[in-house]
Amino acid sequence: MSEHKFPYRWNLKDGYPAAGIEPNGCKVFGTFICGGGSTMGYKLAGFEHLGGVEIDQSIADVYQVNHNPKYLYAEDLRLFNQRTDLPQQLYDLDILDGSPPCSSFSMAGNREKDWGKKKVFREGQSNQVLDDLVFVYIETIKKLQPKVALLENVKGLISGNAKAYVKKMKVEIERAGYQMQLFLLNAASMGVPQKRERIFFICQRNDLKLAKLVLEFNEDAIPFKFFEETTGREDSLTEDQLKWWSLCKKGFAFSSVHPKGHWFNAFKLDWNSVFPTLTASGGSAGPFHPELPRKINSIEYCCGGTYPQDYNFKSIEPKYLIGMSVPPIMTAQIAHQIWLQWLSKLK
Repeated sequence: MSEHKFPYRWNLKDGYPAAGIEPNGCKVFGTFICGGGSTMGYKLAGFEHLGGVEIDQSIADVYQVNHNPKYLYAEDLRLFNQRTDLPQQLYDLDILDGSPPCSSFSMAGNREKDWGKKKVFREGQSNQVLDDLVFVYIETIKKLQPKVALLENVKGLISGNAKAYVKKMKVEIERAGYQMQLFLLNAASMGVPQKRERIFFICQRNDLKLAKLVLEFNEDAIPFKFFEETTGREDSLTEDQLKWWSLCKKGFAFSSVHPKGHWFNAFKLDWNSVFPTLTASGGSAGPFHPELPRKINSIEYCCGGTYPQDYNFKSIEPKYLIGMSVPPIMTAQIAHQIWLQWLSKLK
């Protein structure tokens, strides 16, 4: 296996940026920052991350412990957009980053049936219409006017009726004074041991007049056999899980042997395969070890999500936070290219 630019197995104590990367002096601020997956990616790529906005107080607490941000707003982004007391530094950003909740557009969700409905995205949060958060984020772009704005979301946003949202997004982003490019990327080709397809809208402010960004990643896949770990905390299987795990072949979902096609998200790994997409609801779905009757353990899960092994999750279930996050290494790869192709030209 060839060498990867950024390490998928690492620790916070290793420090930032990643080996071979120099600090670049560029400043980033995040929205929907969750546990800090993207934050760590920017730091690994040499950026200074100032903090961000996170509606869930318990997750904001995890972020505070691990990142000690300069600015942290534990509130709805709509309230943040109404603020008149923001520090001047946030009006001089190199990158504004955002990953609005994606359940309304996910191919695994109810999609069109749920559009426009108020839902609780997680325990402790207020009811909110999730599918308009993309446009709330665009209002943040208009307010802060960063040089570059990045928006990450699920592949389902460019599928079916959701395409109308993308057209509206493009109109609103152009009204804000930006040019938008759309990329469909797979984390498995970017040094992440996980098949995770996501779309990234990357926008440059019109006055910068930079060439189009080119993103092409072809790093070798990292199969499970390279990071199997026997010492991490693991969950035993229920009777049902054990039944279908025993019948299922390596490299297939349990649905392949279930008479009604149930358990389509429960995947039995093959030694030579990367993880399937790790989700926030991964508790019952696994993934599952190829030969031992167990789910993947906490160390393996961190490797699959490229989270640091010494991350302090506090009371939050690691699988939830990792499943919710953009893998740090995925962000690091993109951020490094934005620096090389765009921001370095402005220094």
